[in-house]
Amino acid sequence: MYQDETLLNPPGRRDVTVEQWRDYLSKRDAAHRRCAGCAVLADCLYRAVVDVDVAGFLACTSEAERRTMRRELGIEVQVDTSPYGTARVGGGPVDHAEVMGARKAHPDETCRELAQRLGCSTSTVKRHLRQEREGRAEAPVATIEKPTMGQVLDAFDRLDTSRRV
Repeated sequence: MYQDETLLNPPGRRDVTVEQWRDYLSKRDAAHRRCAGCAVLADCLYRAVVDVDVAGFLACTSEAERRTMRRELGIEVQVDTSPYGTARVGGGPVDHAEVMGARKAHPDETCRELAQRLGCSTSTVKRHLRQEREGRAEAPVATIEKPTMGQVLDAFDRLDTSRRV
């Protein structure tokens, strides 16, 4: 991920000098070349589009391009701006069975480690474990259908970004 200020807030072509525009294009193209050669590009792109709304240039895309892809895919990624950290986004609430399955598969992990594995808060894991102990498990939560990797890659291919070298 590139956190260069110019890549975080790209200038408008008409708002900068020719030299500043060339500098921006040079930085963008250099970041694009490095991203394009990365072994985890597809996974990084999928996560940046479907799971987590992040700032900066990553997976060969800008924030605006990822928003365009989300609109095309018909998905929305929520952003938590609270001081307590980012909430689990993209997949909706954690299902009770998912928490219990993770606990069964990883019985030696702490609640914090399970929460990181599931992409939720530690208090969510503790709540589900407590409900299981007390015999009052929650009803299953409806899952939100996520796009496939292929759909995300197809949306990326339709961007001008995918054709940069």
